[in-house]
Amino acid sequence: MRAWIASVLIATSLTAAQAQTQAGPVKLGVLNDQSGQYADASGPASVEVVKMAIQDFGGKLLGSPIAMISADHQNKPDIGSSIARKWYDTENVNVILDLSNSAVALAVSEITREKNKIMIASSVGTSALTNEKCSPNSFQWSYNTYALARSTAKALVERGGKDWFFLTADYAFGHALEHDATSVVKQLGGKVLGAARHPFGTSDFSSFLLQAQNSGASVLGLANTGLDVSTALRQAHEFGVLGKGSTMKAAALLLQITDTHAAGLANAQGIYMSEAFYWDRDDESRKFGRRFFDKIGRMPTMVQAGLYSATMHYLKAVQAAGTTETGKVLEMIRSMPVNDFFSKNGHVREDGMHIHDYYLLRVKSPAASKAPWDYYDVISTVSGEDANIPRAESKCPLMQKS
Repeated sequence: MRAWIASVLIATSLTAAQAQTQAGPVKLGVLNDQSGQYADASGPASVEVVKMAIQDFGGKLLGSPIAMISADHQNKPDIGSSIARKWYDTENVNVILDLSNSAVALAVSEITREKNKIMIASSVGTSALTNEKCSPNSFQWSYNTYALARSTAKALVERGGKDWFFLTADYAFGHALEHDATSVVKQLGGKVLGAARHPFGTSDFSSFLLQAQNSGASVLGLANTGLDVSTALRQAHEFGVLGKGSTMKAAALLLQITDTHAAGLANAQGIYMSEAFYWDRDDESRKFGRRFFDKIGRMPTMVQAGLYSATMHYLKAVQAAGTTETGKVLEMIRSMPVNDFFSKNGHVREDGMHIHDYYLLRVKSPAASKAPWDYYDVISTVSGEDANIPRAESKCPLMQKS
C-alpha cells in the first residue's frame, strides 16, 4: 500500500513539475550588436521594440509576467554562443530574438537546435539560415539575402544595368548577397565584371572603388550594410565613381533607413534598393513609425519593425499553445498566419522563412524630400512567393518540394 501511495505521489509530482515547466513564465532574450556596425539598424532600439511588443501584448502570458533580458554579442560568434548557452542553460530563456550578425546567428542556431529552444532572427540576412543550414528550431523573419538581391538586381537589369561590379563585405552575409545577386544578374542575361571584397569595418574604400571604376561596369552592386555601405557611398561620390559626371549606377542590396540617413540623400539619391518595410508606405506603417520616433527619436529600420512583428507572433504562438513547451510553440509559429503592419497575409514556411511582400524603393533627391525621414519612393511591390527561394531550389531538408 505504501509503495502504491509513493508511486502515486511521485507520478503526481512529476506531472505537476511538467505542468509547471510548460506553463512557466515566458522569457525572451534579445541578442544583437549594441555597440558596433549594426547598433543603429538593430541595437538598443531593438531592445526597446521588444519592450513595446510586450507592453502591447499586455505584459503577461500564461499567468505570469513576460520577462526579457538583452546582451551585446559584439559581432563575435564565440561571444554570442557563450551568451546563448548561458541563457538556455541557467537563465531559462525560451526564445532568442534579433541576432544582427549572420555568423553569430548560424552559431546560435546550432545551439538552439541542440538545446531544443527557439530562435527568431529579425536582423540576419544570410539565406543559408533557412536554406542549406535550416533548423526546425530557427526562423528568419524580416528578410534574407536571396529576396533582397533578387528584387533589386532584377529591377536594375530590367532597366538596362547589364554589367555589374560588386563591392562586397568579406564575411558570410556579404558573400551571400553577392552570390544571390550574381545568380539573378546572370539568369537575366547580364554579366559580372568583377568584385572587390573588403574587411568588416573598412574606413578607406578608395582602392576598392578604383577597381569598380576601372571595370567598366554600369552598376556598382553594394553587397554590404551598416557603416560600410554609408561610408562607401560617401567616398564613391567624393572620388567621382558615382554622381555627377559618372555613368555608373548603384544598387544597394541592403540599405536600411539608418544607412541612408548616415550617407545623406546627396550621396544616396537615385539608388534602387529593396526592403520589407518603409515607415511612410501606408497608414499602419506610419502609425508604428511615429510611435517608434516618439520613443527613439528617429524612424525604425526594416529589422526593427520586423522584430516587433516577430515578438508578437511568438507571444501569440505561446498563448495559442497554452504552454512554453518548444514542440507545441513551434507548431503554432508555423501554422498561424501573420497579419500586421509589417506583414500582410504572411506565413511561416517549413524552412523557417517568414514569407511576406517586399518593396522596391528608390532614394529621393534632397529636393524631392519634403520632410525629415522622407527618403524613398515606393516603385513596386514584390510578392513574398516571387522574392524568396523557390521550393524546387531549396536545399533545406525540411522543405516540401511541391
